[in-house]
Order: sequence, then C-alpha cells, then structure tokens
Amino acid sequence: MKAVVYCEYGVVNLKVEDVEKPTPADDQILIRVRAASLNPLDGHFVRGMWLARLMGGGLRKPKNTRLGVDYGGTVEAVGKNVTQFKPGDEVFGARNGSLAQYVCAKADRAACLKPATVTFEEGATIGVAASTALQGLRNHGHVQAGQKVLINGASGGVGTFAVQIAKAMGAEVTGVCRTRNVDLVKSLGADRVIDYTKEDFTKDAQR
Repeated sequence: MKAVVYCEYGVVNLKVEDVEKPTPADDQILIRVRAASLNPLDGHFVRGMWLARLMGGGLRKPKNTRLGVDYGGTVEAVGKNVTQFKPGDEVFGARNGSLAQYVCAKADRAACLKPATVTFEEGATIGVAASTALQGLRNHGHVQAGQKVLINGASGGVGTFAVQIAKAMGAEVTGVCRTRNVDLVKSLGADRVIDYTKEDFTKDAQR
C-alpha cells in the first residue's frame, strides 16, 4: 500500500512509498482510509522541533516514520476479539500513520462509528482537535451549565469544536477571533463574539 513516510526530519524528506499493508491484531480493526487531516503537531514532528523530539519523536531521527493521526474510512477487517465493528462500517478516529491507504486502530479507543450525516472528510477532522477541546473543557476546566466560558482562537481547529462543545454543556460562550471569522463563530453557536483586531478582550468589562 502507499503511505506518507519520513526517515529524516524536514519537510523535504516527506515521501510517498510502498509499505506493507497492516494486519489487525485481535483487538484491532483494519480501516481503508478515505480521508485524513493534518494537525499542527504533525508539522512539529516532521520538522523535528525540540518539543516534539522530547515528546518521544526521536532526538536524532524520527522514531515513528509515518505521518498523520486523524482519519475517516471504512472497516475492511476486524480482529477476532472485536464485536462492536464489522467490515463495511464507516468510522472515524485517530491513529498514528493515518496518511496511508490503510491503518489499524484499536477498536475500543481509536475508532467511532461515523453518523450518516457526517462525511469522511468531516470525520477526519475530529480526532485530535475535538478531543483536545473536550479534555480542556470537561477534564481540566470542569465546565458546568450556566457558567461563562471565553474561547480565545474560537475560529481555529480546536476553537471551533470548543465553542460547540461548551454550548452543548450549557455554558454561555464568548468567542474571540479576527474580523473575517466573526460570522463563522456566531454560526457555531457563540453567544457573543469579540473581534480581537478591534477590541482587547483582556480589558473587557464582562470578563
């Protein structure tokens, strides 16, 4: 199968190569990738930024030579212990090496059934950004219904999910973004939007 790989740090070292098609372990599913997306962290690893290297990327050379995490695709095969998925199921999730024709993922933690109303492309944007937003709001922020939440960078990858998740949690949401994205953030459900090019939200009386 084809996959994007890099054996040395640097964007110029990205290549599309033939690699062995993976075989799912007993607790995994094999997914035919229909769409994949990139996150800023992918770029950090490819460029060999020191934070990425210290996070386990490899000090001199990449430890994991495959690129990408988020994916949307179709289940092609399942491990013998997998009961929640079957071949043909449409799924999305997050798994290292998603920029490839196929990827294996653990059935209980790296894949979710894709609703029919969500495209593969849309599903492939959810993994890293949405889970980051959810963890920030629920696990660390402990947001409760009726609380006020300000989301700086509300039009970015994590921010767009954070606005929607915070609203679903019952919070009153203020989003901060630039002029061209004000309508987008409003459409996501923000109760109030601050254009940071016109207003310093750190000095806002409603903080």
